[in-house]
Amino acid sequence: MSIKLEHINYIYGNDTANPVHATNDVSLEIKDGEFVGLMGHTGSGKSTLIQHFNGLIRPTSGNIYYNGKNISDEDFSMKQLRQKVGLVFQYPEHQLFEVTVFDDVCFGPKNLGLSKEEIKEKAKQALALVGLDESYYERSPFELSGGQKRRVAIAGVLAMEPEILILDEPTAGLDPKGRDDILSMISHLHKEKKITIILVSHSMEDIANYAQRIIVMDKGQVKFDGTPKEVFSHYKELEQIGLAAPQVTYIVNQLKEHGWDINTHITTLEEAKKEILKLWKQRKHI
Repeated sequence: MSIKLEHINYIYGNDTANPVHATNDVSLEIKDGEFVGLMGHTGSGKSTLIQHFNGLIRPTSGNIYYNGKNISDEDFSMKQLRQKVGLVFQYPEHQLFEVTVFDDVCFGPKNLGLSKEEIKEKAKQALALVGLDESYYERSPFELSGGQKRRVAIAGVLAMEPEILILDEPTAGLDPKGRDDILSMISHLHKEKKITIILVSHSMEDIANYAQRIIVMDKGQVKFDGTPKEVFSHYKELEQIGLAAPQVTYIVNQLKEHGWDINTHITTLEEAKKEILKLWKQRKHI
């Protein structure tokens, strides 16, 4: 399953004296099974971009294809698109509105015309996937912690059995353990359930640790698109647009400047540890 964007432009205030190009001639394709990290400073166009993926907003010009079909065609089912391409917003309160956790997760499947038993089963499966057991079913979603609210919001989307899951800053405001728990859960969904993931994040470390591909937005355009090693090798250019690379990227480059024969394309702490230990052992034997 794939989403393909061709020359997408979205202009706010198109009929005013000061139109704003939120996306500017964006062309890219998200392929089946990818784990994509989407980065960009505030105002770069990334939030507008992800809302194109499931048709929440329509482009001013350009075409969007889902599995080869143009979503602007009259016979294309937007309802099916939004079932298959799930979007979890940054603030879970925007997606939670039922009295209980279980009712909230049941809301999506109810719109699919399923039987009561099928709806309940999908909700139970989705809650199990995000690590919430029966003790949470009758609780109010608004009485939960930030991390638990995120899980309920994600479960509500998973209950629709999406093929693509888009998460907008899913760890924002969480403590380190909550962040790690959410990211581990997302990684599990990608690996075990084969769900395509699009993760929007300001955390370079999170992107480096989990994403297979990184798309960087700047001024409504795609600035970089490649593997973490390829993208973070441009760390000085990332700084110029208000971003950065993982801290480990700076460390290995500093070691290189001080004469260490080290691989500067390292992006994760684990890679750095192995490389530094290897070089240290080599030096000890000189």
